[in-house]
Amino acid sequence: MPKPGETAVYTHGHHESVLRSHTWRTAANSAAYLLGSIKPHMKILDIGCGPGTITADLAALVPDGQVTGVDRTPDVLDLARATAAERGLANIDFAVADVHALDYPDDTFCVVHAHQVLQHVGDPVRALREMHRVTAPGGFVAVRDSDYAAMTWYPVLPGLDDWLDLYRRVARGNGGEPDAGRRLKSWALAAGLRDITATSATWTFSTPQERAWWSGLWAERTVASSYAGLAVQGGHATDGELRAVADAWRDWGEREDGWFAVLHGEILCRKEPRPA
Repeated sequence: MPKPGETAVYTHGHHESVLRSHTWRTAANSAAYLLGSIKPHMKILDIGCGPGTITADLAALVPDGQVTGVDRTPDVLDLARATAAERGLANIDFAVADVHALDYPDDTFCVVHAHQVLQHVGDPVRALREMHRVTAPGGFVAVRDSDYAAMTWYPVLPGLDDWLDLYRRVARGNGGEPDAGRRLKSWALAAGLRDITATSATWTFSTPQERAWWSGLWAERTVASSYAGLAVQGGHATDGELRAVADAWRDWGEREDGWFAVLHGEILCRKEPRPA
């Protein structure tokens, strides 16, 4: 496990089944709590931008501003650049960065945003301090993370209980915190942030198309992604156990009454303006 302050091992990796999920994300379905605070002139930092779909949406909302997307993995930034190019966005750039030590001056950005990032880092409190440091007075730190223990589904399938238990053990073994959503406000307070609005929102998968997509990507991720390798290498599961979990996902996806909800915690923290 990484020492405090180090970035944890990224549990999901960038297998196609993971990117299939990440490229589905938009500002509307993943950052709605932030959108009312965005103004056309703003300068935004999007941390852990991945393939850049949310980043590009944010750039479209600030035509007179600028968005910088950063990620620790250089290869995924090539996908993000392609996303920006496809949309014809000129007010967007990308760079490699670690949220624990951002290479930007104090008070640089109007908004510093991170979606599904803090659950994967070694020291989320330090990360939030860095995000706050590079936020301009009067600006916002915006963070959203899922909470695995709060995910719920129907019908009850023992194989999905096994999946949840396994995923949480693997993620924590990698130095992350899979139940991050409920902890965001606490982490922000520990980081010294004070003007905090805490909310929550869900993704829900229930239609035949949604069930097929969600179950398919998790079934594939369970046996073919770097997560699968980490589960086996860490002694958390055997190949046979992973195949059983993947089969449970496929079983759930075929259930007409199947329903799955992903709870997210959200915090929007305003940095105190300088005294007049």
